[in-house]
Amino acid sequence: MSKEKVVLAYSGGLDTTAIIPWLKENYDYDVICCCIDCGQGEELDGLQERALYSGASKLYIEDIIDDFCDNYIIPCVQAGAIYENKYLLGTSMARPGIAAKLVEIARKENAVAICHGATGKGNDQIRFELAIKALAPDIKIIAPWRDDKWKLQSREDEIAYCKAHGIDLPFSADSSYSRDRNLWHISHEGLELEDPSCEPNYDHLLVLGVSPEKAPDEPEYVTMTFEAGVPKTVNGKAMKVSDIIRELNRLGGKHGIGIVDIVENRVVGMKSRGVYETPGGTILMEAQKQLEELVLDRATMETKKDMGNKLSQVVYEGKWFTPLREAICAFVESTQKYVTGEVKFKLYKGNIIKAGTTSPYSLYNESLASFTTGDMYDHHDADGFITLFGLPLKVRAMKLQELKNTTEK
Repeated sequence: MSKEKVVLAYSGGLDTTAIIPWLKENYDYDVICCCIDCGQGEELDGLQERALYSGASKLYIEDIIDDFCDNYIIPCVQAGAIYENKYLLGTSMARPGIAAKLVEIARKENAVAICHGATGKGNDQIRFELAIKALAPDIKIIAPWRDDKWKLQSREDEIAYCKAHGIDLPFSADSSYSRDRNLWHISHEGLELEDPSCEPNYDHLLVLGVSPEKAPDEPEYVTMTFEAGVPKTVNGKAMKVSDIIRELNRLGGKHGIGIVDIVENRVVGMKSRGVYETPGGTILMEAQKQLEELVLDRATMETKKDMGNKLSQVVYEGKWFTPLREAICAFVESTQKYVTGEVKFKLYKGNIIKAGTTSPYSLYNESLASFTTGDMYDHHDADGFITLFGLPLKVRAMKLQELKNTTEK
């Protein structure tokens, strides 16, 4: 009789490599590894050999880069979703797409369980598991770091465990930054970052670019176009969204754009300090914002800002596959109908500087905005408006004055 199967979210790192023999030993499962490519680049090299050598019966490498960009990144960009005013949700946005693909492979393989290597302290355990519960409530979830059978508490323990099970791979016990990378960003935690009083060692830390101090001394102009809220070209060249992000990553990294040092509030209740590099994402979100300034009316912008803040929380907490997320995105999508036009800016030592924005749907009217009186606006019109707009203030002040006079008599 064949063994039951488990699908393991596999990165090729030490944690998920050690989990392969652990699952076989403690659950007697046939382990199907699944690596989801969200743009990790060279991190995927050699995974096939490593997974099979470590005891997996099969490895899937699933490319979801375009799905990630089109169906997760773009809705968040359009919403202006930024967690705690700094974090551009690079890890958070990727998790629901990864979970959806894990469920798809689990169904294909008739697996009874899905296993992930997220720790019991972080946000990812919540994001993976909420998504799996929403998409496949019948599939068992195994989280080794919360499992009583998991006795490994350090990298040294994991290396020793692997070697005891015939897996001798070039993993180092030396500590380094804990990183998560995809097409949108790379995050860094650990080492000196664990102490908020320490300045990050950017020369040692940065992967996607340079610090502003080391960026070129000359600015570089960039032009982008959008259609209905979706980026279409960079410097006159039409590209799909994923290639636009790649090009913006190159430009942004070169000029020290998108480096964020944040102490954030995790879902599990603790604070954590990390540095995020999001060069292309920072440029894309700023360009989108500059175009929206021209085409969205005041009331829509106010409400959209609230929805963006709410969406950032929803995505950060792993609630992508919920009616609330769908409703927020439906609202945001409706605001993007006229977000079409061209945005020009220059990149200079960590800054994105406006250099001109145009749109056929621009609500900016030079006649109205000019200090010169135009045909559409008479300065006297403001008299009645201010009287009505300030009426509650005036009534309150009169009432307070009346009470004051009464008590002084």
